Amino acid sequence: MSNSVATEQPAARIDSLDLMRGIVMVLMAIDHVRVYAGVPAGGPDPGVFFTRWITHFVAPGFAFFAGTAAYLLGRRMNDTRALARYLVTRGLILVALELTVIRVLWTFNFDFAHYNLAGVIWMLGWCMVVLGGLVRFSTRAIGIFGIVVIFGQQLAGLAGRVLPGPLGAILYGGGWISIGEGGIGVLYVLVPWIGVMAAGYAFGSFFSLDETLRRRRFVSTGLSVTAFFLIAATIGALFGGGGGGGESGGGGGMPLLFRILNQQKYPASQVFLAMTLGPMIALLPLAERAKGRRIWNWLTTFGRVPMFYYLLHIPTIHIAAMIVSLIREGAVNPWLFGNHPYSPPDVPPGYQWSLGLLYFVWLMCVVALYFPSAWYARLRASRRYRWLSYL
Repeated sequence: MSNSVATEQPAARIDSLDLMRGIVMVLMAIDHVRVYAGVPAGGPDPGVFFTRWITHFVAPGFAFFAGTAAYLLGRRMNDTRALARYLVTRGLILVALELTVIRVLWTFNFDFAHYNLAGVIWMLGWCMVVLGGLVRFSTRAIGIFGIVVIFGQQLAGLAGRVLPGPLGAILYGGGWISIGEGGIGVLYVLVPWIGVMAAGYAFGSFFSLDETLRRRRFVSTGLSVTAFFLIAATIGALFGGGGGGGESGGGGGMPLLFRILNQQKYPASQVFLAMTLGPMIALLPLAERAKGRRIWNWLTTFGRVPMFYYLLHIPTIHIAAMIVSLIREGAVNPWLFGNHPYSPPDVPPGYQWSLGLLYFVWLMCVVALYFPSAWYARLRASRRYRWLSYL
């Protein structure tokens, strides 16, 4: 165990992480516009398939780089106990936000008795709480823990079967947890995501390396993980009887490329995580070299205020969908006040948007979100309000 963390602070290198987080934020908005557009989550149509597929990088990027950011923050703090307190406190705040504020922003209703979703922010929050208990161990031990959890995740499924219902659902099983007359739908379970965050924490140690060696490690690690995905997914697609259990179905009728890319996200399989994390890690050197370009500045701004952006982008997209509905139908469709996302499952006849409209609304929302995000980034950087670090 260690009661302190190294003091070296590679502050300039965090910019590349902000850029990657910014890219993840922009991709995330595509998927959330898709929800309100009534476009299905995948399918045999290439445009729909890749509209959903490109957003698969979001949750792994959130969890992995949150772990990396925690490692770098711990080095600046030079106090493991303070880091643990911060992670636990911030994690619990995220869980509370998911079940209250974020739920209302998604739905624009207060029907808590019949709908609540434990989504990606819930998952990040609980992973931070667990990581807060792990940071007293060595970086190597945390990294080994993360890899074991990722590759041994099915064992958590076995454990979940013998745990009481809610605990088993939160750990790995997912599904609906009944609470009185209502309940919570667990979309994101703890395993394997805590393993992803722990692996990201250990990955943060690469940032203390010499620039040349660091970039070589990024590329070699990323390409190795990507190679694992390509080999495992191709074998599964050719000899496993179809796709990898993703949202677009499976079977021999799908093109080979679709079957390779169609990996299981809920819960995230080992191949799904390799498919998404490998390329992001390999591209980090390019993120470091992109500094100074205008698009870099825009994306980095989003990456510096991820939680603020998240809280703001949901109502922005929701309101945009209401405006689109008003223009197309002459009134705001009541479906938009249902329990989004994922419920109700039936899109009203004739409501579904074209992909062109989906991407137009996405672009307008991202542009609109830049200006408040830039303001908040400046406010947070001023350090006038310490509590802003939790958001």
